[in-house]
Amino acid sequence: MKNFRVELKKVVDDSYDIEVGYGLTESLVNDLKNGLVGKTKKLAVITDSIVKDLYADKIAERLVEEGFKVDTFVFPEGEKSKTREVKADIEDQMLAKGYRRDCAVVAIGGGVVTDLAGFLAGTFGRGVPFINYATTLLAAADASVGGKTAVDTPLATNLIGLFNQPKKVYLDIETWNTLPKRQIISGLAETIKHACLADKDMFEYLETHMEDILNLDKEACERISEDNCRIKYEVVMKDELESGLREVLNLGHTVGRAVETVSDYELLHGEAVSIGLVAAVKISEKLGLVTASDRERVVALLAKAGLPVAIPDYIDREVLVKKLYTDKKVRDGKLRFVLQDGIGSVKEFEPGVFATPLEESFVREVIMDM
Repeated sequence: MKNFRVELKKVVDDSYDIEVGYGLTESLVNDLKNGLVGKTKKLAVITDSIVKDLYADKIAERLVEEGFKVDTFVFPEGEKSKTREVKADIEDQMLAKGYRRDCAVVAIGGGVVTDLAGFLAGTFGRGVPFINYATTLLAAADASVGGKTAVDTPLATNLIGLFNQPKKVYLDIETWNTLPKRQIISGLAETIKHACLADKDMFEYLETHMEDILNLDKEACERISEDNCRIKYEVVMKDELESGLREVLNLGHTVGRAVETVSDYELLHGEAVSIGLVAAVKISEKLGLVTASDRERVVALLAKAGLPVAIPDYIDREVLVKKLYTDKKVRDGKLRFVLQDGIGSVKEFEPGVFATPLEESFVREVIMDM
């Protein structure tokens, strides 16, 4: 019997730029003309049913004017569309239109679009280049940066996916002007999360400038966009594949994702994360990691942004507790939580470990009190 060893050592540079600004369509067009995705001329624009008319069609038209072959693939807006079935449907549409490996994906929209399109790009033709053009505050703060792409299933959220870094990310703050107020507020949850876990100065800035942000003041919006990118970059740079430190970005998400699912997506992602942040800071207080004053400040800031800070009455608490076990941080059947250590930092429970197991009874007590 013979044994053959396949040597496949790789040196990979997945670096990319994040451009923050206003009206970035021409920047995208020029970058593509100058070789952002090499010599590729065939572009699959992936978007949702709302962003299509607002931005995607106009961007696609400009790309066609510059000589690119462009098709737009649209799916119904909302978290319920972030599924394997929708991904497969778009893939089949692309194949029917002759798309093969000689293409690139341009994701235009919020977090659902960038998550689904990034996952699709990572598997279509065993991987084609993709670009994120974020049109929501939530996508700018979270989903479009960092390379985590995935879909949801009835049994788990974001567990079917892959790490796939974009060629470039465009954070077009001008697009926030067309967002409903509720979407702006929802997007602020991830921004507050970043401040809670990594930057006390940012937290204090949010406390004093929340009204400016809600009114889409240019300086304030640029400030929080840059802070979000900086914080996420500092984490992702050190732990691209979520082997340790990157778990801190899941602050508030253990309860938050469960609340979002159990609400049947009546709650927006940020609204659910806000509730999760309240649960997490209450747990942190019970464990002596934050003071009562810190907990009050976190809850007050979320409320100031207009975010929910209590579990809605229509959500069955027992169903919610059971749903916690679908969280990706669960290990050996144990619930694990990322927790604050004061304002502006998270607890490192042992070197490189940022989530701790908690008994279901302890977590249930907190949830029942919300």
